[in-house]
Parts: sequence; C-alpha cells; structure tokens
Amino acid sequence: QVQFVESGGGLVQPGESLRLSCVVDGGRFSLYYMGVGWYRQAAGRQRELVAQIAKGGGTTYKNDVKGRFTISRDFAKNTVYLQMNNLKPEDTAVYYCNDPQGNREWGQGTQVTVAS
Repeated sequence: QVQFVESGGGLVQPGESLRLSCVVDGGRFSLYYMGVGWYRQAAGRQRELVAQIAKGGGTTYKNDVKGRFTISRDFAKNTVYLQMNNLKPEDTAVYYCNDPQGNREWGQGTQVTVAS
C-alpha cells in the first residue's frame, strides 16, 4: 500500500516561490517502479493534474504552469518535489500527489494560497 504525504504549502504573494514535497511511503524502492504526479484542487473545481514525472524520468506539465513549475525526485529520500516559481493567484489550491492516473489513496494535501 503506497501512501503520499504532502508538505510545503503556505501563503505567499504573487511572484514568489514555494517548493512542495511529497514523501512516497510504500517501500524503499517505490520511486524506481512508479511515476508520480502533482495535482491541485481549487475551491469549487475538480482536481487536475499539473505535473508528472514518469518512472523513466520524463516530465510533463499542464500548459499554464509550464516554465514556472518544475517536478523532480530524490530516490534516496523517496520524495518528489514541485518547485513553483512566479506564483499567481490562480495557482491557489490544495496540492496533492499520487500516481499519474490518480489511482491510489489520496493524502491530506497541502494548501497553497497566493494573495497580495
């Protein structure tokens, strides 16, 4: 059973940065065998996939975060990161991680609020 623990959210002003962390707790070698996606859900909206890193390391991004967000991983820490730069108010949401299909149990998420 794989579990995801998200952290790193907060309240920031437009243009600032945050780095989110997702600890994948499912065995020592989880990240070697699975891709991971970062999702977000804004109030009143459906959850959406914003970035993913495949098992082989390839990355893809939602169009409106390309050039601003970067997904990466640390095998030793079994952690996937989402570096978010030049944040905008429309990035405000609860951010979650899961496999790229969203098939596993969801964690608590971490709140990101971008406001001046």
